[in-house]
Amino acid sequence: MSLRKNIYKTPAELRLMVAPGLATAASLAAVRSAIRAGISTGELDAIAEATIRGLGAVPNFMKEPGYRHTICSSVNDDVVHGIPGPRLLEPGDIVSIDSGAELGGWNGDAAISVVVPDPSRLPVVAERQKLSDVTEQSLWRGIAALATVAYLNHIGGEIEDYIESQGSYGILEDYVGHGIGRSMHEEPPVFNYRVRERGPQVKPGLVVAIEPMVTLGGIETFTRDDDWTVATRDGMVAAHWEHSVAVHAGGIWVLTAEDGGAAGLAPLGVVPVPIA
Repeated sequence: MSLRKNIYKTPAELRLMVAPGLATAASLAAVRSAIRAGISTGELDAIAEATIRGLGAVPNFMKEPGYRHTICSSVNDDVVHGIPGPRLLEPGDIVSIDSGAELGGWNGDAAISVVVPDPSRLPVVAERQKLSDVTEQSLWRGIAALATVAYLNHIGGEIEDYIESQGSYGILEDYVGHGIGRSMHEEPPVFNYRVRERGPQVKPGLVVAIEPMVTLGGIETFTRDDDWTVATRDGMVAAHWEHSVAVHAGGIWVLTAEDGGAAGLAPLGVVPVPIA
């Protein structure tokens, strides 16, 4: 994937990306509060769509050719791109919800993973919750690194090092993060592991979606018969966390977090700065 010369946004364009980021965050907050055993992934999709449209935005996943839903809902060994529908969540499931909103021609994209409570299988729930927590914390370490590194690909090493320090996990390599702006998926790629190339400069105007995808087993995947859902080859469960982050003259700002990332970055000694 070759880099375009216009991967950097202007200050005015960065300001326009705040609203779709917040709409994306709101949709995930609404879905998170609704997740429980017995709810269908289709119902979660409807909640996300209503939230996004209620804020004057539109679901940008619906603009992907052939996709007709607001979220991707990936349960257990489904890693990403799961299609919402009649499937009911069960106790102990880990479900990853990916959502995005477009407003004024600009995009937001983010994802969370949630473990459905199951008092009868506490060890399973604990293992899956740790997987989610490790994946989320690796995301925050990648975001924190974005505040100091000179080149984008340096953050992949930070993500990888943290995950490996927490246990034996698999970091997907076939699916990575991306730039975001006028389109939901833009250049440059954002790796969740160490690579030789240093990537583009981290400087004001860079906006990227960082999204580690981590499994309890191997990293080999396949696409199910629906031509969308990506699942682990070994059947082990996975987690997926994502935020869209802007670099600007004052620092960094997490566009898809209501607080700009303040809570997630505070333990790492980074203070996000609002886009002026």
